[in-house]
Amino acid sequence: MEKLFTTRKIRLLIDSDDIDQKNKIIDTLYQWRYICFKAANQIYTHHYVQQQLREMLYLTEGVRARLSDIKKDAYGMLSTSRMNTSYQVLAQNYKGSIPMHIMSALNGNLVASFNKMSKALASGESSLPSFRKEIPIPFKGTDVKKFRSSREGAVFHFTLFDMPFKTYLGRAGDDKRELLRRLEASQVKLCTSSLALDNGKIFMLAVFQIERQEQPLDQDIIAEASLSLDYPIIVSVGNKRYTIGSKDEYLYKRLAIQAAIRRKRKAMAFMNQHSREQLRQSTIENLMQSEKRYVAHKQHVYSKRLIEICLKNKAATLLLVDQTEKE
Repeated sequence: MEKLFTTRKIRLLIDSDDIDQKNKIIDTLYQWRYICFKAANQIYTHHYVQQQLREMLYLTEGVRARLSDIKKDAYGMLSTSRMNTSYQVLAQNYKGSIPMHIMSALNGNLVASFNKMSKALASGESSLPSFRKEIPIPFKGTDVKKFRSSREGAVFHFTLFDMPFKTYLGRAGDDKRELLRRLEASQVKLCTSSLALDNGKIFMLAVFQIERQEQPLDQDIIAEASLSLDYPIIVSVGNKRYTIGSKDEYLYKRLAIQAAIRRKRKAMAFMNQHSREQLRQSTIENLMQSEKRYVAHKQHVYSKRLIEICLKNKAATLLLVDQTEKE
């Protein structure tokens, strides 16, 4: 079967009532994130230098050698594999300060991404990227221990590097909850994922490996989707009728963003030219991009729900009809 990978952003809470333990875990995670920030830049720097050695034509023949393991290549200039070179640097600098499984996952991810862009770097079409301090903390799926559920699958508990966590899925977390239930039942696999910290909140960017299941569809069943003013999408399959989203649910945030843009533009009338330009380039541009991201996100969510309805009813054909109410 074909393997698929899907990522979900899951809110995590520290599974402890001890305030001191919570504060200690938060401080530790921020320290690890800072180490990952420094280590990520070091990984790219070392591999970029190694790559550029090939381009240094002004070096003597005795210095220019192949970037390979000397154990496998008599002309190799490395004492180990290229991936292991940066890992050795990380181990020398950070061993004891951070779990080395984190450094191993970080090194593997970044070496793979560096190799993909190595040609663009060598040709000068791309510059060497730098990483920010907000970089996520990667970890391997096997680092998640004691995974279990409570309250009939509403909350999931686990430990990560001996730190206790529990999930907070909210009311709209049915998709995430189903994946976690399947993870508990060993029906899906947790791959290399990461922790993201945002103003004291902890999020797990969980990557699940799923085997694609063949969906039996009936060629005689047709799903008809129409756009509406009251509901973004109305789906009819035979005698069944489904609604996706609602007018208020879709518009409330978009209208709020548009109102904020209008307020900023009105305020520009009382500013000097320099202040107006700064406001336009920073706040207003950010709000406009935020609106575009919101619309794209809603389109993705509604499209996914539409496909799920078609699969549930085994509809092999999807038709878009009656767009007279489309804005």
